[in-house]
Amino acid sequence: MAKKKGSKLTFHKELVHQLFTLSTSAFGLAAALAWNETIQQIVRDFIEPSLPGSGLLSRLIYALLVTLLAVLITFQITKLAQRWGIKK
Repeated sequence: MAKKKGSKLTFHKELVHQLFTLSTSAFGLAAALAWNETIQQIVRDFIEPSLPGSGLLSRLIYALLVTLLAVLITFQITKLAQRWGIKK
């Protein structure tokens, strides 16, 4: 009987861990989509008017901005995780 109780506890811990992972991923996706729309609007408002007929160029600038932000943010989070001793 003790084995079943330990097994149940393990199941509940894993369930909570998965729910936590899924919910943080969902919020991360929502934030990413919000930033995506914001950056696209900035490119449309400030870059496209100054470069008429440059749809491809504005998309390239947008892709470069998003890539640069992703690299910088990931780098900073990795440094913070290392400072705090987080291995995963």
